[in-house]
Amino acid sequence: MELGMIGLGRMGANMTERLVKGGHRVVGFDPKPEARARVEGKGAESAASLDMLVASLKAPRTLWMMVPAGSITDDTVTALLPLLAAGDALVDGGNSNYRDTLRRSSAAAEKKIGYVDCGTSGGVWGLAEGYSMMVGGDEVVVERLRAVFETLAPASNQGWGRVGPVGSGHFAKMIHNGIEYALMQAYAEGFSILQHKREFSLDLHQIAEIWRYGSVVRSWLLDLTADALGKNPTMDGIAPYVADSGEGRWTVDEAIDLDVPAPVITLSLLERLRSRDTESFSDKLLSAMRNQFGGHEIKKE
Repeated sequence: MELGMIGLGRMGANMTERLVKGGHRVVGFDPKPEARARVEGKGAESAASLDMLVASLKAPRTLWMMVPAGSITDDTVTALLPLLAAGDALVDGGNSNYRDTLRRSSAAAEKKIGYVDCGTSGGVWGLAEGYSMMVGGDEVVVERLRAVFETLAPASNQGWGRVGPVGSGHFAKMIHNGIEYALMQAYAEGFSILQHKREFSLDLHQIAEIWRYGSVVRSWLLDLTADALGKNPTMDGIAPYVADSGEGRWTVDEAIDLDVPAPVITLSLLERLRSRDTESFSDKLLSAMRNQFGGHEIKKE
């Protein structure tokens, strides 16, 4: 197959390289010339504008977007729709909110352009290991793109699938990321307890390596944790600040909308927010309250 890849950052460039290795013709676009040059070095072609990208592909065309969720995706879709024709397909492989996906797909449907949402997981390891892809969209359109998904996946019949109509792919990926938040928090808390048991002088990397084999808590995330502990056992130089992509928030919002209790995922999100509060007013006020009712000592800054 051939397709245009829009957005040649870390994920987009690696996916382009994997597709080229799989025998596909890929034409990439990115506003940065150096990003276009990098994929050309891996065997892809490039275009200096969206107009040139669309013109370089044969109908029915496939355009795959790997751009940040939000206004950039909106701007890209808005710019592409007038350039495309009935029968073309537009794939959003980013972390878009599924509600935005439903809105964008309606605009594409008016021009009879297929819209596919592909929740993509794999990060920096995807190039070598393959990507996990949760695909939403019309069955006929998804089937036409099967060869692309099979090449990007860990195996042609593993790690990807059409999970439902348009919007469902990004919805599944949103929940995937919510679960990821909770798993990461559980590992982090467990290893923190181990680290604080000073009298045992525990080797956290050793314990992580033991757990990787035969344990019920073994996982790829644990493999990565073990690797991180092997390289930096005391986490020197790392600030206790944890960002979030937004999908954990969307997961919690959806749980509330659906009246589904999700306390562990919710608390893992709140812990990330707490990590950014270097001047915690609430903790200062709690200390002041204890002093007020019990005369407890206040620790000064």
